[in-house]
Amino acid sequence: MTDKLIAIAVDTDGRVASHAGRASRWLVYVVTKESRADLAWTLDLTDIGSLHEWHVRGDGNRHPLHTVDIAIAGSAGDGVIRNLATRSTELLTTGETSPDQALAAYLAGTLSEGPAHDEQHCLKDNH
Repeated sequence: MTDKLIAIAVDTDGRVASHAGRASRWLVYVVTKESRADLAWTLDLTDIGSLHEWHVRGDGNRHPLHTVDIAIAGSAGDGVIRNLATRSTELLTTGETSPDQALAAYLAGTLSEGPAHDEQHCLKDNH
């Protein structure tokens, strides 16, 4: 494994956020080729900077998560997964609730897939 940046969406309680599109905080880890993971920074997004808003704008602009190789959240829609992938960011979903366990499972190749995307969660406010 070469050095990677891995971002994990977290909610206000510090658990893996249930929805990538609405997550406002992402923990970004640097993972070395020896599989050592160190928290490098947190990415705090505003409502208009969320993955959901970036995706529905569809303006083709880069998103801050394009700086990472892997993004992990509880769930995500197929569209945002495809749009991140166009710039080489792979978004994975997981049933893990602990960011540490999600990271360890990813590194071990055992990350469990998250639940199906709940479209109603996206329809916050005036979608």
